[in-house]
Amino acid sequence: MSLILDHVNYTYDTSTSMSHDALRDINLNIKDGEFIGLIGHTGSGKSTLVQTMNGLLKPTGGNIYYDGADINDSDYDRRALRGKVGLVFQYPEHQLFEETVFKDVCFGPKNLGLTEKEINLRSFDALEKVHLEHEYFYQSPFDLSGGQKRRVAIAGVLAMKPKVLILDEPTAGLDPKGRDEILGLISKIHEETNMTVILVSHSMEDVANYVDRIIVMNKGEVFMDGTPKEVFTHPDELEKIGLAVPEVTYIVRELKERGLNVDTTVTTLQEAKETILKALEGR
Repeated sequence: MSLILDHVNYTYDTSTSMSHDALRDINLNIKDGEFIGLIGHTGSGKSTLVQTMNGLLKPTGGNIYYDGADINDSDYDRRALRGKVGLVFQYPEHQLFEETVFKDVCFGPKNLGLTEKEINLRSFDALEKVHLEHEYFYQSPFDLSGGQKRRVAIAGVLAMKPKVLILDEPTAGLDPKGRDEILGLISKIHEETNMTVILVSHSMEDVANYVDRIIVMNKGEVFMDGTPKEVFTHPDELEKIGLAVPEVTYIVRELKERGLNVDTTVTTLQEAKETILKALEGR
């Protein structure tokens, strides 16, 4: 059930003096089970792109196919699509509105026409998957911490059992501990379900540690598309568009220049540790 974007364009405020292109000729093939990092500076088109993927925004040009069908055909059921391609917004407050956490998570499955028993089972299972303590199930979602709200927002999408999970800056505003917990949670969900995950982020460390493919956006276009190692071997190009490579990559490059025989393609702390120890042992 791949997600294919074929020459997709999106223009805001068409036919007005404020008209501007947010997406330009996007061509992507998102395969089943991939864990993708979508990165780019503010205004690069990341959020617009993911909103076209689940039908919230209709492209002003091009086509988007899910499981072989064009999601923007007049007779396509876009409500059903949002149960298959789930989007967790950057700010959880934009998704939370019910009196209690449990009611909030039940909202999506209810719209699928499921029985009350199935709705409750799905919602309980989703809250378990995000490791939210039972004591919060019947509290107001607005009384929770920022990290807990994000867990509830993710659970609300998981309860619909999507095939594709899109998360728009899920760690924004969280402290390092909260960020690591949320990312670890997302990684575990991906491993256990083989769900396609698209992680929108501005943190190079986040995507380097978890994803297996990176799509770099710049000025509404796909600037790079490849594995973390392939993308992060181009620090100069990334810096020109306001991005960077992970800190450990800069460190090993500096060590290489100083004569230590290290692998300069490493992108994670563990890889850096291994190549530095190996280089020191070889001296």
